[in-house]
Amino acid sequence: MRRSLFFALANFVNLQNMTYIIPAGTKIGHIHLKVTNLERALGFYRDLLGFEVQQFYGDSAAFISAGGYHHHIALNTWYSKDGTPAPPNTAGLFHTAILYPERKDLAIILKKLLEAKYPLTGASDHGVSEAIYLNDPDKNGVELYWDRPKELWPVDVNGNLQMITEPLDVDNLLKLAI
Repeated sequence: MRRSLFFALANFVNLQNMTYIIPAGTKIGHIHLKVTNLERALGFYRDLLGFEVQQFYGDSAAFISAGGYHHHIALNTWYSKDGTPAPPNTAGLFHTAILYPERKDLAIILKKLLEAKYPLTGASDHGVSEAIYLNDPDKNGVELYWDRPKELWPVDVNGNLQMITEPLDVDNLLKLAI
């Protein structure tokens, strides 16, 4: 019975000639990062970026979030305690992108990073968003960004999205960090 159901479903899908498209409301729920030192990672994500600890899992993992969600980021040392960062020229996570609700929020975290003299790896205007780039203590890339309203996104004459990578006007952004 199970085998015939599988073939029936496979034939149905083939007959429909459908391409699956993920639902528009789907979101990335959380990321789970391997880190070499939990306290050092918390110093970055909790103390510098301002995430709140929701739960510790012994002394090897922490679940952190914004606004009391169960977790946006999980940090663990299960396979990586006292290890080394992954080499940059290998497959893996390029960066984690953290979306701020307002442009002013991005300005405030930028000011905090500059005051802390935390090294940035880049700052870009992508037309659809403004972004600041840095690495966490384990060399995991982090993008902090704000999205412009969709009606302001750059499109060509046919309505196709035209993202760009231009230098971010940091001085203009910092005017909002009062």
